Amino acid sequence: MIESIDHIVITCKDINKTIDFYTKLGMKHTQFSQGRNALEFGNQKINLHIAGHEFEPKAQNPVPGSQDLCFVISIPIQQAQDKLSKHRIEIIEGPVQRTGAKGQINSVYVRDPDGNLVELSTYNG
Repeated sequence: MIESIDHIVITCKDINKTIDFYTKLGMKHTQFSQGRNALEFGNQKINLHIAGHEFEPKAQNPVPGSQDLCFVISIPIQQAQDKLSKHRIEIIEGPVQRTGAKGQINSVYVRDPDGNLVELSTYNG
């Protein structure tokens, strides 16, 4: 029945810091109905909720820093590492080999401003 992910929601403390972080990774910031904010990439988006001011309906216990996200990137992992370094985004682990949804991936891990774990990955081969 389920085909794909359309969007997810991240609850953040400081929406401007969150937007800044993810746009440095190549996502596009957009606004939509009722002044809501989103980050778009590919055919997906991340909606942003500010902690304490979430839109309804929402998760039962929305808290900043509770996400563990993996994004497939379109550039080689070394180029991604260089980009992260340029933006002073600390790599906390990697590159390391992992298993993604469709096979082996090469990943680096960083944290966003709220402490969410963000994995940036390329498929091997």
